[in-house]
Amino acid sequence: MPPTLRTPDGPLVDVAWLARHLHDPGVRVIDLRWYLAGKKGADEYARGHIPGAVFVDLETGLTAPVGPGRHPIPSPAQVERAMRRAGVTRRSRVVVYDDAGGSVAARLWWLLTGYGHPNAHVLDGGLPAWVAAGGGLDADVPAVPEGDFAVRERDLRVVDRHGVDSAREAGRALLLDARAPERFRGEVEPVDARPGHIPGALNAPWADNLVDGRFAAPEVLRARYRDLGVREEAKVICYCGSGVTACHDVLALTLAGFEGLDVWLYEGSWSDWARDPDRPSAVGA
Repeated sequence: MPPTLRTPDGPLVDVAWLARHLHDPGVRVIDLRWYLAGKKGADEYARGHIPGAVFVDLETGLTAPVGPGRHPIPSPAQVERAMRRAGVTRRSRVVVYDDAGGSVAARLWWLLTGYGHPNAHVLDGGLPAWVAAGGGLDADVPAVPEGDFAVRERDLRVVDRHGVDSAREAGRALLLDARAPERFRGEVEPVDARPGHIPGALNAPWADNLVDGRFAAPEVLRARYRDLGVREEAKVICYCGSGVTACHDVLALTLAGFEGLDVWLYEGSWSDWARDPDRPSAVGA
């Protein structure tokens, strides 16, 4: 009999675990590299990827064709198609990585978890950590059989701009903006309709969840978010530019281990809010 797969305890796996289990048939590795500008994930994948990894395109595979903001949430059917093409089965342990500290990979972790797939993980440190540990890269595209992945439930905690408005006006939720400080302050805006942030939001840059490219320890994350006002049993709404990197904050809050925390994602995020002239904005810290 084949050896039993020793499974990770939480939403992260490290490169040592992946190296040990890279060739296990029950593990499917997904390359989810994506860039706001300048490069294409598919091109970087073709130059070299973790052996056996399958590329999934964020734009075409995991973004709905219509909806709020630049990266609307895909339907269950779209996610099923993308995962089946990637060889994901109902039993697969999915490990997703990028080369940007998990800021893109966390989106697929969030989708799979919300759609009822219990075995979804982000590779802590991503491709840079793999290479730094001596892991090899492969330019071959693996031939994988089509999977039978199926959405089991629909528990994506999502709000639209009206929900954000209601929560903000009633003071019922803590609103966290995962973008870089200069975008939050409105000093630069490379892609969306106007600079600034949603009034009342606090800046929680996704990059500050990391230490040397990997997620900080749970107690460090807990202290960070406590300083931002997160408490047990609280409701938190995370947003970013388009609803992708905000999932990094959702993952960090999960790792921080707050009891009873109710965490939501503003789907359209700033790309949705900024294009509506009737929505207020703020600049500065």
